[in-house]
Amino acid sequence: MKIAIIGTGNLGSAIAKGLIKNKSFTSLYLSDKNTSAVKAFEEEPYVTITSDNVEAVEASDIVIFALQPRHVEGVLKSVAPSINANHIILSVAAGFEISRIENIIGNDKNIIRVMPNTAISIGKSMTCLSANDKGQEKIELAKDIFNQLGVTMVIPEEQLQAATVICASGIAFWMRLVRATTQGAIQLGFEAHEAHELAVQTCFGSASLLIESGRHPEQEIDRVTTPSGCTIEGLNAMEHQGLSSALIQGIVSSFEKINQIKKN
Repeated sequence: MKIAIIGTGNLGSAIAKGLIKNKSFTSLYLSDKNTSAVKAFEEEPYVTITSDNVEAVEASDIVIFALQPRHVEGVLKSVAPSINANHIILSVAAGFEISRIENIIGNDKNIIRVMPNTAISIGKSMTCLSANDKGQEKIELAKDIFNQLGVTMVIPEEQLQAATVICASGIAFWMRLVRATTQGAIQLGFEAHEAHELAVQTCFGSASLLIESGRHPEQEIDRVTTPSGCTIEGLNAMEHQGLSSALIQGIVSSFEKINQIKKN
């Protein structure tokens, strides 16, 4: 597959790292006005670094627009004459709707919105996809690409805003929970590096348990809580301080903010 990534900020670079790690292309163009951000990739086989978006599009079959929403329209307009019916256009711009992309390049193009998270750089992303009518023909190909970089889920476009909060912003939410656990461990007497390892590995084990067992979190909680024990004491203290409520409120606030960004 001939792939181009237009925009190599944090997310674009993370996608590039994942593709390179999995050798998921025959050629990869990385295009950005600031090519210094991806200098580390220029020695990789079959990778081309450029600041010419048109060159990248014309040399590729699949084009991933990893741009901030405010830049998408201008860049799309500049490359639109180079996009043909055989191209597969993937956009990771939050809040930039398929209809707006169609208005620029036409509804006869394969257009798929993609919402990964930064764990894509290590092949562990939760990626959601939505396609226009024409793009439905290529949705399986898009899934094949991103399944090499984690797990995919095809959802209606109207759910992509919520998916952005849960999956993309969710990385930050989970990082904050891991940090808090680390701080607690330090307070209990562990060195910082020990506390970090304990928190990270326990978080990883918890997620792995749910993935492999298919059980509900409460079932796993029941397995480690005993009557009058230390686990239930800790859980109840956290709930009295509003742990679940605070997390839910944070998710809802993030969702409200992303909807404001969409309107603007």
